[in-house]
Amino acid sequence: QVQLVESGGGLAQAGGSLRLSCAGSGRTYRAYATGWFRQAPGKEREFVAAISWSGTSTRYADSAEGRFTISRNDAVNTVYLQMNSLKPEDTAIYYCAADRLAGQVLRSEIEAYEYWGQGTQVTVAS
Repeated sequence: QVQLVESGGGLAQAGGSLRLSCAGSGRTYRAYATGWFRQAPGKEREFVAAISWSGTSTRYADSAEGRFTISRNDAVNTVYLQMNSLKPEDTAIYYCAADRLAGQVLRSEIEAYEYWGQGTQVTVAS
């Protein structure tokens, strides 16, 4: 069993930055790839970024490429999403999720991820 807790959301101005954290617990969490997804009001949940269990492989959605950076610190069982150059369209609830079966080829499909956090709200004002 894996539990995930997101934090770090809040209000930012356009062009600003936020860093989200995803704290994982459970004996096997370090063996999971972790992804970040987001869901804006009235829209479907979408993939943002993912990182392999080893931290050596990352993947980004086109909307995140060049602005967001995903990383992990296994010493504290935490995955981070550094978000820079924020835009109003980044406003959404951000979720982290764990994928047990991913190797170095990271997946963007929601159904690939077995465990989910409760989400953290990010609001970007123009």
